[in-house]
Amino acid sequence: MDWSIQEIARHAGTTSRTLRHYDDIGLLAPSRVASNGYRHYDEAALVRLQRILLLRELGLGLTQIAEVLDPSTGTRASEASALQTHLGWLRQEQQRISRQIASVESTITALTEGGALMAENMFDGFDHTQYKDEVEERWGRNAYADGDRWWRGMSDDDRAAWQQRVADLGRDWIAAAESGIDPASDKAQDIARRHVEWLTGIPGTPAHGWVPEPVEGQGPNPDVRGYVIGLGEMYVADPRFGANYATSAGGTAGAEFVRDALRIYAEARL
Repeated sequence: MDWSIQEIARHAGTTSRTLRHYDDIGLLAPSRVASNGYRHYDEAALVRLQRILLLRELGLGLTQIAEVLDPSTGTRASEASALQTHLGWLRQEQQRISRQIASVESTITALTEGGALMAENMFDGFDHTQYKDEVEERWGRNAYADGDRWWRGMSDDDRAAWQQRVADLGRDWIAAAESGIDPASDKAQDIARRHVEWLTGIPGTPAHGWVPEPVEGQGPNPDVRGYVIGLGEMYVADPRFGANYATSAGGTAGAEFVRDALRIYAEARL
């Protein structure tokens, strides 16, 4: 059994043009082409398309997706195994978002009905511990412990202000990337400066405590240049973080803009 390109486009919420482009770049070939020139797709093609769309949702570019979907591992068993990984991630996101929805609903109820705001409920689902193992692996246990202590010691207002600062940075990065300006431009470099200043205020990161000139008695500054450049590379390589800078065009263009601007700033100023 197979389906026409129009049917697949309709079911997948995409367009025939997109599917033809996937064929042109070797990402998703039709299972057959009818005598009238229409592309048709069988079950294996549908499974592959589902994986492509899942990876797009994670922020990967088409080139990266092609590397992930290595045809040498394209058996039904391996496809199922890969989809199990995606399913696990989606379920985690589903649980987190459900908790956030409940958190926001309880806040709305408290605000509209005059109830008390409960801090322990307001931030459920905004889980800063989800990257604990990764932080410890990258920068050591003390890095996570210092950051965790700092976060838990903040007041609700301080946390809200910090989250707003993060949101403002993300918004400004995306706007700059979509405007088409040069990463080396004054505007982009000003955002990079703000980004680095934000990083220096987070205990546990290699940038914490960095100052333009070493303070007498404090010893040398850490390798902030290498940290900032490496972080920019991670924004592109890791779709979880790159998604914070995703532009309307999709893919990794936004994260690449951030990476390039941070590299230029780091090499010139750090």
